[in-house]
Amino acid sequence: QNSMVLSAAIFITLLGLIVYLHFVKIDQESLLVIGSLTTFIEMGQVKDVVINEAIHMQKVIYYLCILLQDPGDPQGVSEVVPLFQSSKPCLDCLIEVYKSCQEILEQRKTGPQSS
Repeated sequence: QNSMVLSAAIFITLLGLIVYLHFVKIDQESLLVIGSLTTFIEMGQVKDVVINEAIHMQKVIYYLCILLQDPGDPQGVSEVVPLFQSSKPCLDCLIEVYKSCQEILEQRKTGPQSS
């Protein structure tokens, strides 16, 4: 009973966050929630966000991935983390999320230099 209430509360919170992010421009983002609810990725670890494509069951599907920076090699990628694994949003939606993520990453790169 308690786990169902907790799951519903988390789902409603995440849904509200997605709606908020869709309609309100973000000035700063500090971390992203990935996969299970216990996995967090700090923005400092994010190297880039990309849209990948794959062929599945005779059709092309698109998915958004986060590229994590390799701590030993600033030019390298240590891990590719796919997002929206169970929902499979359409390409148009992924492009909107991708553009927003790129704006945030660009602000992060130019932010400390302009202060």
